[in-house]
Amino acid sequence: MTATDTHRAIDAVWRIESARLIASLARMVRDVGRAEDLAHDALVAALERWPETGVPDKPGAWLMATAKRRAIDLLRRDSLLERKHAELGREVDARREAEIDELEAAIDDDIGDDLLRLIFTSCHPVLSKEARVALTLRLMGGLTTDEIARAFLVSEPTIAQRIVRAKRALSEAQVPFEVPREEERTVRLASVLEVIYLIFNEGYSATAGDDWMRPELCDDALRLGRILAELVPGEAEVHGLVALMEIQGSRSRARVGPAGEPILLLEQDRSRWDHVLIRRGLAALERAARLGGDRGSYVLQAEIAACHARARTPGETDWARMAALYEELARLAPSPVVELNRAVAVGFASGPAAGLALVDRLTSEPALRDYHLLPGVRGDLLARLGRFEEARAELERAASLTRNEAERKLLLERAAGLARKAEGGRR
Repeated sequence: MTATDTHRAIDAVWRIESARLIASLARMVRDVGRAEDLAHDALVAALERWPETGVPDKPGAWLMATAKRRAIDLLRRDSLLERKHAELGREVDARREAEIDELEAAIDDDIGDDLLRLIFTSCHPVLSKEARVALTLRLMGGLTTDEIARAFLVSEPTIAQRIVRAKRALSEAQVPFEVPREEERTVRLASVLEVIYLIFNEGYSATAGDDWMRPELCDDALRLGRILAELVPGEAEVHGLVALMEIQGSRSRARVGPAGEPILLLEQDRSRWDHVLIRRGLAALERAARLGGDRGSYVLQAEIAACHARARTPGETDWARMAALYEELARLAPSPVVELNRAVAVGFASGPAAGLALVDRLTSEPALRDYHLLPGVRGDLLARLGRFEEARAELERAASLTRNEAERKLLLERAAGLARKAEGGRR
């Protein structure tokens, strides 16, 4: 194996093993930042040793053993310093030795609980939304600071600063490395799901930049969702989120044309949808249904996505059911964006005039003032009513509001097409 092959193998091993490694170490040293430093020390050791010795048969165990030895040395140094700077004597020794004994046994522990602790810690509400996303991708996704920065089109120093501040905030707030107790579990789980879906959405429809999609982020979010579903199999909303991401992710290949141009849902070649992902998504939706109880927002969104997945052609889409699901979602989680999506479904179920009436009620919503999809949806409905000049103006306004270059180009092309139709109608 060449040095290049070895480095690629190390990178692949790190992506797979880093979260488990950091999770196990964090429980032992009780500090996420310190655990990540120890894990990276083990990675550096692998980069130094494996090109000469080859990749070991059990690379994850090798990394854990190396990190464990370094952690033990660290704890012993801390113990020595504490003995020198404070007269705590045997009490410190006993506590440190107990920690070292616990760490010695860590390599054989079941890491499931540790991963769950790490997810809940990196998504803790004490952190800002941006910090939660960055820290989760760093600790759970194994992404480098540079990779996260490129994915979100911000500078590397900005991401590095977010991660450093996040670790400091967790330490200063003395956030325990644990699965939250039942009374706060629902709130904390909602934060975890929000972070995972934010990561997926940024990959699925990039908010800025030249690319319509960033599939790597979708893959990272799906992997996190699947891990979470294995760790908490009794939570219907977790399965709902996984179902939603699987079904939406199934369209990825069909959403982009040969030159990277966006292809809208109703214009996609459905034979290019990934039917393995669709089956996985529908199976996750069934698991959520079997758990019973009221449907949460992610389950409802997955049900909506399934309406598209089950339709072999756009004309077979059950728009009436979709409109009803959006109405249920609006009652559960009121939002102008949900109402806008409901208007789209109503526009297909009951005609564009009915959809436009709902959209027009939203034009004064402050939250949608700079939301490019509001004029985008209104333009589509106006075009279907034959009001091409008005539709053109709406699509041009949508183009002026979006920060994604691929989407801006698509909107302007459609606006130009409507201008030609309007001109033809005047002749």
